Amino acid sequence: MSATLQFGNGKSSTIQTGLYINGKFQPGAEGKTFAVVNPANGKEICQVSEASAKDVDAAVKVARETYDNKWGEKVSGRERGKMLIRLAELIEENADELAAIESLDNGKAFSIARSFDIPEAAANFRYYGGWADKVHGKTIEVVDSKFCYTRHEPIGVCGQIIPWNFPFLMMAWKIAPALATGNVVVLKTAEQTPLSALKFAELIEKAGVPPGVINIVQGFGPTAGAAIANHMDIDKVAFTGSTLVGRNILKAAASSNLKKTTLELGGKSPNIIMNDANIDDAVAWSCFGINFNHGQCCCAGSRVYVQAGIYDEFEKKLLAKYKSINVGDPFKQDTFQGPQVSQLQYDRIMAMIESGKQEGGKILTGGERHGKEGYFIEPTIFTGVNHDAKIAREEIFGPVLVLQKFEDEAELMKIANDSIYGLAAAVFSRDISKAIQTAHALKAGTVWVNCYNQLHPNVPFGGYKASGIGRELGEYALSNYTNIKAVHVNLSEPAPM
Repeated sequence: MSATLQFGNGKSSTIQTGLYINGKFQPGAEGKTFAVVNPANGKEICQVSEASAKDVDAAVKVARETYDNKWGEKVSGRERGKMLIRLAELIEENADELAAIESLDNGKAFSIARSFDIPEAAANFRYYGGWADKVHGKTIEVVDSKFCYTRHEPIGVCGQIIPWNFPFLMMAWKIAPALATGNVVVLKTAEQTPLSALKFAELIEKAGVPPGVINIVQGFGPTAGAAIANHMDIDKVAFTGSTLVGRNILKAAASSNLKKTTLELGGKSPNIIMNDANIDDAVAWSCFGINFNHGQCCCAGSRVYVQAGIYDEFEKKLLAKYKSINVGDPFKQDTFQGPQVSQLQYDRIMAMIESGKQEGGKILTGGERHGKEGYFIEPTIFTGVNHDAKIAREEIFGPVLVLQKFEDEAELMKIANDSIYGLAAAVFSRDISKAIQTAHALKAGTVWVNCYNQLHPNVPFGGYKASGIGRELGEYALSNYTNIKAVHVNLSEPAPM
């Protein structure tokens, strides 16, 4: 159950391809496998074991036994912290290999995986390693005859379902806070991108994490994902992905054992450029805001609103910036944009581009396939799009920007907030008072001022409205993985009857 991966930089890696349960790689209960495809050329990379509901159940049983007998509050926060920090160190020691696997599997540029995805994942494990012995309750003064205090206890078995756009980083976002607070994990990777998590599994034992604490299964949403959401012995489910699937996860969690649920979902984020903005900076950040990770970001700045006084100059400079984007082989050093993750995603984006044309939008640049093989799409800008058009309201999850002009700031805020989503937003202005007032008025979980797509392990991330429930990252994420218990100790209070 292994495969040798060949990278575009001439190097290779051997990877285990089974399900990772109880510290061992093993085939699925039904013996099925599925192909993992290289999005740069559409060719099969390897076959990996497919998890069924039986495999999820087996992983949950192992996780429950481990939690009850070997983990949870039986292992001190100090010891858990050491393990998490050791995982961070191992990720850094293997960063080149992990970045190459991520690039091969997902299609993102190796240079970006190596400089962002992998280091940020390590930073997340290190950050939560520091929190592991600092998750505690408080004493609460009520009356002198009573002693009251709270405990923040681990929830237990956590089912986690991660997406394909940032496979390794999203795994870190999920696993690190769960372990820091004393939980155990059954994690399902996206079927498109399971390989970096399987390589990570090889590091778990080296970090001293006991078998059964982290279990990793690869499979499909309707089978393995549904089994996690519906499982009666999973205490909490965390999901990152589309709003449509998130609704189904929430329904399943509610209709089974009402398990605690956190959801990080879609977005259609507005990016507002005021007349007094630094135009060159706003252009650069706006380009990065939509095209980073090939537009496959839930917080992508896909709606750019530029005030009329600078619109023409902004459009001209943005078009020139777009012409400088290198699209191509993920393993070439100067590549910024690789392919979309799959044929299905490619087809969805191209259908949205066609929809934009049909609804009267004008393509300023892009809108076509790039190259002859793989799932590459030209970075695309639409202008002249009505606010009610599909491409102005629905998440595209690709390198497609809708550029619109505005004059009145108050009217623009109504349009910016007129969305079912509320994940992120941005404002560019030299007037810091105006920028902060605008940030406060935007209905979004994250607002960037004079920048875009900036994420840090210690700063919370999550959305308003249909963009999700709960927060990832920072101290805030710890509440996703703890139950709060209040303890009342009677010192001298007489019984009331």
